[in-house]
Formats: sequence, structure tokens, C-alpha cells
Amino acid sequence: MLCPPGGAFLLAQQARSGDGPLHPQGGKRRRSAPPGMAAHPQGSRRKGASVLCGHGDPRVLPLKREAMTSPDLFAAMRARTVAALREILPDLPEDAFAKVQTEPPRDPAHGDMATNGAMVVAKLAKQPPPKLAALLAEKLAALPEVAEAAPAGPGFVNLRLREDTLRALVPAVLTLGEAYGASAMGQGVRVNVEYVSANPTGPMHVGHCRGAVVGDGLAGLLAKAGYQVTREYYINDAGAQVLALAYAAYWRYLQALGTTMTEDHYAQAVPGGLQYRGDYLVPVGAALKDRHGDALAAADAAFVFAPAGPETWLDLVRDSTVALMMEAIREDLAALGVQHDIFISERAVVAAGKLDQAESLLNAKGLIYRGVLEPPKGKTPDDWEPREQTLFRATQFGDDVDRPLRKSDGSGTYFANDVANHLDKIERGFDELVQVWGADHGGYVKRMQAAVGALSDRRVPLDVVLTQIVHVMKNGEPVRMSKRAGTYVTLRDLIEEVGKDAVRFTMLTRKADAQMEFDLDKVVEQSRDNPVFYVQYAHARCRSVLRQAGDPAAADLASAPLSALADPAELALIRRIAAWPRTVEAAAAAREPHRIAFFLQDLAADFHVLWNRGRDDSTLRFIRADEPEATQARLALVAATATSLRAGLAVLGVEPVEEMR
Repeated sequence: MLCPPGGAFLLAQQARSGDGPLHPQGGKRRRSAPPGMAAHPQGSRRKGASVLCGHGDPRVLPLKREAMTSPDLFAAMRARTVAALREILPDLPEDAFAKVQTEPPRDPAHGDMATNGAMVVAKLAKQPPPKLAALLAEKLAALPEVAEAAPAGPGFVNLRLREDTLRALVPAVLTLGEAYGASAMGQGVRVNVEYVSANPTGPMHVGHCRGAVVGDGLAGLLAKAGYQVTREYYINDAGAQVLALAYAAYWRYLQALGTTMTEDHYAQAVPGGLQYRGDYLVPVGAALKDRHGDALAAADAAFVFAPAGPETWLDLVRDSTVALMMEAIREDLAALGVQHDIFISERAVVAAGKLDQAESLLNAKGLIYRGVLEPPKGKTPDDWEPREQTLFRATQFGDDVDRPLRKSDGSGTYFANDVANHLDKIERGFDELVQVWGADHGGYVKRMQAAVGALSDRRVPLDVVLTQIVHVMKNGEPVRMSKRAGTYVTLRDLIEEVGKDAVRFTMLTRKADAQMEFDLDKVVEQSRDNPVFYVQYAHARCRSVLRQAGDPAAADLASAPLSALADPAELALIRRIAAWPRTVEAAAAAREPHRIAFFLQDLAADFHVLWNRGRDDSTLRFIRADEPEATQARLALVAATATSLRAGLAVLGVEPVEEMR
């Protein structure tokens, strides 16, 4: 058995001491830091350091790190499996065991775990998988943690753990507290997670909300898995949309002054027309009036307070408006519980010469040329021109076509500015880049991955998580959105309607790239059909039991004898808790924070089953005055459940509920 609490730690440590990948369930292996990276600690400056704004450079912030290892029964048993295979096949090289996995079987009736160890080494060992599986099963069956090991199918081995092995996990969880599940998988890896990055042209809406929640949840997940995470917001403050915003804000300024010009008349004089007509710009116009009076307007015979020439106000109004919009965006994100470490200005990156630097770097690698692209099939993108342009050889890095960096007039393309931004990230020393985009940017993924691959010599990977559209429903009807008209559902509206925690959790109840309906009625419903309520109710029930028992200290419960935990529902709950470290690593590797929400729903369901069993069978009630030892054991299980729920909710940025009213 795993013995006292320390036994679980020992097994976990052995599992992580060099026996192959840190998460053998099919995820990525941790990349080692590139040569020279260790010479740049968190607080150091590197050549090409970024132009920063907002909260400053996160490299000077202390790294918050939880305990680096948690008891992981799956990783521990994988280590035992590899050790057994080495005994059976001593002549096999070390890398022969790299793909050995130990994971839950598809059918729980087959046991607690299943391993593919015999199958993955059979070819190299030149032995039939079923024969190796039988030998492996014999070795594993002899382990003190294992109650049963049996070969199955074409070469799997199914394992059933001893009950004492499972029960030993409970005090280990209580000892670790909410650090339970923390991993060393990402230790030494600096990862930049960029998310939201909405154009500062209006308030945050529900579409931005999903990207914000997915990105923040992913950042929390990667931090739990041991990565050194920087949360970043890229401010798109360059380009035509920001100019359009400035013209729209200037109109609200004229209105604040009391202009006699009509909106239609003004719109006719604006390049591209008046694009942003939402009332959210009214306070911006008022602020411009308060700061500048009528100095930005012009006298005109036809109108009172007519527009002045853009050269006298455009830069000032643009910068002031972007600053005010970003202030509002920060406030909206803070209301959602989203805090970025750093804000990067697109204009600042370009002004710092990063585009020229990126072009020079790519040119030195022979990846830049002058040429004319074939017209694309389907819809013609904005950056295509039927004339000679400066092109990047993106096809050498997996893209479908080469991509223009500069237009025929020498100005940079939209793509070029993004190349500059990613060069900036690479120069800041990140080992991995992760970004959360809307699904409408799916066609942009390959070209950016090509650019990052070229700029970093394929050293720095770029992972992109796409988020699909959210349909907001109320009373069974869709709530319409129109950003430019200003009649859409804002993020703040959503939070005020149902609360921050309900928004965050609900947004993660579907995979990011799947469309979802956000039912305003459903998320406040107190029923098992509402996953937010269902999980929070489980934690509230746990806390109610513990308060009824006088809130015993975790340390006291950790030393309680646990032999009374023998009912199938109790053991099923422990098995679920045991899956938490594996869930963290697998979800982090896949960049899928929704797996955490799924785990919490499953954990809550298992606890509710046990709760209901206690209502039907008095011998299973958590508190029994006539059975103090069984009571302590069950309170320990309840406390471990509450701890695991809090650990999962913390990753998602959701506050646990102490009691339901």
C-alpha cells in the first residue's frame, strides 16, 4: 500500500525522477530551455526588450509557485510499469518506454487503470504483445499497491488498486491543501499567454468574454502545471479601425460642444463614413470637451462648432480615445476577475522599429523576396495586390502560400505588424507562445505559426486556441448583438445579470472551438442541470458537514484511521480525487481548460451520490455520534473533496461558495 501520507509523495517523486515523459497520457513533453536561456533570470534585461505599457515588465515580478509535486497514482503506476518492463526486457534502450501510458480504462468495470506498456515495446522486443502483457501482469500483480493485474485484449494490462492504496491518498490531499494537483511539468518553461486583445473601439461584449475566460483559465491551468506564465494583452491601436474610432469620438466631442451640424452631414465628410455610433462614446466626447474646451473645433459660417482640419486634432483625439477605451476595458476585465500582467501597444512595437528588425532578420535568412502572388481562391484578402510586393517565404514553414510583408507602396501589411509583435515576444525570452483567438481568425493560424517558426528557427512553438461564437439566450429567445451600432450585450451587462463566477464557469462548460448558448435563465437556476450550481452546491454541502462537526483542522483529519471508508461510493469518490493531478497535466498539455470544468462536474456528481447514499442508509452518514472513528474518516474524505473542488475552481478563477441560500 502507499502507507502513511508520505508514501504517496514518495511514489509520485519516483514517477517523476526520470522515467520518461512527465505526463504519459498522450500530451506533450516539456521542452528544455534553449541554450543560454538560463543566463537570463526573470528580472534580467535581454537584447531587444519590448516596448511596454500598462503594468510594466512581468520579468521583475516574483514567480508564484506551488509545491512542485502532488501524489499522482497514475504517474506512480506508470513508473512501476516501466520498471517492470525493464526487468522483463533489460536490453531495450531507454527511449523504448517513452510511449508507455497508464490511464483509466474506458469501462470502469475493468479496474482502476490500464497500461499499454506491453503493446508499445512488443515490436522492438520482437515478442507477441499478449505474451508480454501476461509477463507484465504477473510483475505488477506482485506490487503491494495492486490488488489485481490481468492481461486484456491485444496487449493491455488492467489494474485494480488495493483499497488501502486509494485511502492513503486522502491524508496526502489534506496535507497539500489547495496545492494538490500542482505539477512540475512546466518547470523552467516561460510561456506567454495572449488573450482578449480586443480592438479598443468599444466596450467588451460577450464574444470577448469567452476569449477572456478561456485565456485566463488556460493561464491559470498552465501555472498550476508549473509553467512560468505571463498574461498579455496586445492593444490593436494602429490601423484603420482606430482612425475610424477617432473620427467617431470627435463627433461626440462636437456634440458635447453643442454643434449645429447634423450627424449625417458629419458622416459624409468622414473617410469611410461614421462607423462607430454607439452611445459609449458620449462620455469620451464629454471628456475631450472638459480637457480642451472648444480648442479642437473650428469656426464656420454654416455651423456652430464645425470640424477643424484633422491635422489639428486627429492624433490627440485618437490617443485620448484609445486610452479611455482601454481604461474601460480594464475595468470590465477586472469585474470578470481577469488581470493581465502586461499590455503591449501595437503602435509602440512598430515605432520601436520591430517591423524593420523582423524584415531584416528574415531577409538575412533568405526568406524575403520581391514577387507577385497568384490571386487567392474564394474571397480576396485585404493584403493581396496584383502587383509586386515584399513577400515572406511562409511556405517553407508549413503555410499554404507565401505572405506579403509590405505593400507595393512600401507600407507594412496587417500581417507584418503581427510579425513584429511576435518577434518582440521571442526576444523577451519566452519558450512557448499561446494565444486565444476568435474562430474567425482560423485562417490566420498557419501564417503566424510560419512566421514564429522562421523568426525563432523553429525553437519557439506557437499554439493557437480558437473560441467559437456565443449565443446569448433569455426567455428562450436570442439576444441580438451589433457592435458598431452599440446595441449589443456587453460583458458588464452579463456580469450584472448572473455574476462573475457564473459567467466564468459557464463559459468553460464547452470546448472552446464549439459554439455555445449562454442561457441567462439557466445559469441562475438552482438545479443539477446548471453545472455552476451543481459544483458550488457540492462545495457548500462539504462545508456544511465540516461546520456541523466543528470545522476540524485538516492536520487532525489527516491522521485519522481510514479503514471505515469501504463503501463503493466512498471509494469511487477517492478514485475521482485521484484523477486530479493527471487531469491538470493532460488539460495543460492539450491547452483545454474546459477539462477542469468537466472534472469538477464529475467530482461534484460523485459527492452528491455519496450524500444521497447517506440519506438512504444511515450507516453511511458523515457524522455518527456512536461511531467516532468512522466519523473522522468520513470527515477526512469530505475535507479532501472540498479541497479538490477549491483547487479546481481556483484554476478557473471561480470563488467557492461556503453555503447556499
